[in-house]
Amino acid sequence: MAALGWLTPRRRSATARSVLAGEASAEAARKSTQEAAGTTEEPQFPVHGDDRAAAFFDLDNTVMQGAAIFHFGRGLYKRKFFETRDLAKFAWQQAWFRLAGVEDPEHMQEARESALSIVQGHRVAELQSIGEEIYDEYMAERIWPGTRALAQAHLDAGQKVWLVTAAPVEIATVIARRLGLTGALGTVAESVDGVYTGKLVGEPLHGPAKAEAVRALAAAEGLDLGRCAAYSDSHNDIPMLSLVGHPYAINPDSKLRKHARQLDWRLRDYRTGRKAAKVGIPAAAGVGAVAGGTAAAIALHRRRR
Repeated sequence: MAALGWLTPRRRSATARSVLAGEASAEAARKSTQEAAGTTEEPQFPVHGDDRAAAFFDLDNTVMQGAAIFHFGRGLYKRKFFETRDLAKFAWQQAWFRLAGVEDPEHMQEARESALSIVQGHRVAELQSIGEEIYDEYMAERIWPGTRALAQAHLDAGQKVWLVTAAPVEIATVIARRLGLTGALGTVAESVDGVYTGKLVGEPLHGPAKAEAVRALAAAEGLDLGRCAAYSDSHNDIPMLSLVGHPYAINPDSKLRKHARQLDWRLRDYRTGRKAAKVGIPAAAGVGAVAGGTAAAIALHRRRR
């Protein structure tokens, strides 16, 4: 009977190539269905001139590779804000985040507590100035070009674009300004007379808190959330993504990818040269998105050599 083993199908886990083949097949089937129905062109999105629409982007691993708080920690260590043993913790957490591609609540909490203790007693203006330098040193080269193209498509359509992140609002604001975005929603650290106390105002802007922040901003700005878009890599941001009419899973973790496929949300992955299933990706961002994925793959290959 052993000789007939080749007749019995073997159950194997999907490889990267098999995933690509499956996604390509699904995309080809979708296109052929559209062609048969005479609807090959997707509606233009973002809609130009729609001033009641805006876009909300998660930061870590969506707009930028890795976590902003860890890059900020590296910059502060370079400026002797803390000791080598603390840097080792930051380095380990960042390495885990980059390899796993998901947010670990315990790691993120430790990082926030470390950052708060480090900045305690320092002036807000000082950290804002240092944040500009750290962006150039550690963050600028880690921006995903594909996600940047998506944000630019909204800006070109005359819409506001906001970062929504658990990172400190001072860091998020620097990144938003350097990318030409409208602004940022982030975690607020308490300060008195311009000096950090080492405490937070409320809680970190994470998970459901992000959704509440987006809801509040939309109300203040007179936005129609059904016409807005949101982008994230993490299943923790499903509450935020579920608020808007145009949710996007960018570099998604496994839980978000599964959720997005079930609900037919748009998917895009820039972590390798592989193009994820293209489900309604904005035409204006298509070329930049593909270029972004290719550039990321080349950069990763060069770092590994």
